[in-house]
Amino acid sequence: MSEENKSDVLSVSEQQPKAEGKKLQFNLIHNYPQKNAELLSSQYGFNIFLAGLLLMFAWAIHAVGITDRDLLSYLITLMLIQMIWMLWYIFRSQSLQRSIIEKDTDAGARWLRCGITLFAVITLILDSFKIGYYIGYSECLSITEGIFPVTHTIHTLLQVYFLWFHAKDIIQSFKTLERFGLIHAVFTNLLLWSNGILTESKHELNEHKERLITLGFSNITIDHHTPECNCTSSVCSIFSQGIYYLYPFTIEYHILASTMLYVLWKNIGRTVKHHQQQKIHFKFHGITIGTILGLIVLTTTVAVLVVYLIQIGRSKRKSELALNMFYLYAITVLTLMCTSAIIGLIIYRLENKSLDDSESPAKKLDSDLLVGSACGSWLISWGSILAIICAETHPEYTWYNLPYSILVIIEKYIQNLFIIECIHRKEEEPTDDRSIERIFTVSTRSTLSLASSSYDVFSDSVTICNKEFPYISNSDVPIAEDRAEEQRNQDNNNSIRLTPCKVSIHTTRQEKLNKKRRVLKNIAAFLFLCNISLWIPPAFGCRPQYDNGLEEIVFGFEPWITVVNLAMPFSIFYRMHSASSLFEVYCKA
Repeated sequence: MSEENKSDVLSVSEQQPKAEGKKLQFNLIHNYPQKNAELLSSQYGFNIFLAGLLLMFAWAIHAVGITDRDLLSYLITLMLIQMIWMLWYIFRSQSLQRSIIEKDTDAGARWLRCGITLFAVITLILDSFKIGYYIGYSECLSITEGIFPVTHTIHTLLQVYFLWFHAKDIIQSFKTLERFGLIHAVFTNLLLWSNGILTESKHELNEHKERLITLGFSNITIDHHTPECNCTSSVCSIFSQGIYYLYPFTIEYHILASTMLYVLWKNIGRTVKHHQQQKIHFKFHGITIGTILGLIVLTTTVAVLVVYLIQIGRSKRKSELALNMFYLYAITVLTLMCTSAIIGLIIYRLENKSLDDSESPAKKLDSDLLVGSACGSWLISWGSILAIICAETHPEYTWYNLPYSILVIIEKYIQNLFIIECIHRKEEEPTDDRSIERIFTVSTRSTLSLASSSYDVFSDSVTICNKEFPYISNSDVPIAEDRAEEQRNQDNNNSIRLTPCKVSIHTTRQEKLNKKRRVLKNIAAFLFLCNISLWIPPAFGCRPQYDNGLEEIVFGFEPWITVVNLAMPFSIFYRMHSASSLFEVYCKA
């Protein structure tokens, strides 16, 4: 009998390694697509993005056999695929409402969703202008130029809905499929962003060439993509001019959408540590100085932009005066911003608080975008500095351009440190507005009868007959010395006999903003408005890198224009992204 048992044990022990080997092999086969889904989906995204960029490049240089119809057809196809995926995800999420979906509290902040909604509304206005423009020139325009704005309108509405209700999701099912769907959405928005940049850059370049022709330069050709027929409506000129004033907003919309979708893609399958998240509240309190100074800068920016666009290109003298005015304005604003950011950094360093080392895709992306997009401005600034050093002649505005370029580099460096220092700090645990220490002594002498069932002490309720006692904020100090004595006192006509109590109230910093917090909030508000102000000029045609002519003489016309066209979109995006980050800094301060 024992021999049979031994043989059974041996057979079982021989089968266990085989079973474990099969199980391990099955798990490897089962988990293999999940482990490689991120790599596979990212390669898919890069391929569709590069194909789209080549189509844009071929259209821009008028390559043989490539027309705008081919480019728009490609973009329409990508948008349709993304819409099908978003509809599938939305319907699947609604069918699984009862299941618990984990959320990333750092992703898709409400103010960010409100911002992207505002840009989306202006994008819809742009699409309506394009539809009106197509109707006016429908006799000689391709049908794709009418289908594209209609498809883009539906795509915008659906995508904003998707981001409002699903930007915080942490996807734990169908992970491989969702990775491909999300990365497709990310690169579709990046291609739409690139298409907007290309169209706007061509328009800005044509305006720059027209100003050069006005100043007497020759051998300059202007590349116009104008229809070959007459408009059937009297408002075509309004549509064609209005489109280019709205492009900066649709460009910001698509880059913000791509960043939010990227965070959602990075969160797929992520395990989040559940902790209490301090809610960020916006309160317009204690920021009078920063707001007033910021509004002054914003008003001055609009005035400088209007004067610049009126004066530039009218004559050589007026162009130089316009350039001098812009450089003096920018030097003043950048100096104030550097000073403010340095003060904020000093305050943060004096507090000596630890940084948050948690792996949050949203926070990491914010930091990467700040540094990455700043490289665009740094490239242009270093090009201007090199051109000033190497130039044989130095006009008057050159000596304003040099400190301006240096300040652009320094200001972005300091501001990035200030923003990253704040958004990566550990959040403080929420505390009560007031810390109240109470000491009650229960006694049978020198009595004070409390006939009422509740007793309010400094807005904190105390219930006697219902066996509830005054709680003590942030402490576990007992109230009664003996619960038996407490019960006897409560049974005595529902009253309790207490000696006069000693109460000491300590007002904490949360009741009123202390001086440091007020300074930080004013700095954040001022920098927020300054970044909005510095976003406006390049977004609406004020680009001295085109107009001063010094860099074009040193580097050549075509090379320098290429550098500016590649770097300027990142510089414009940096200002808007910095503004959104500074809004978060203000709410946390």
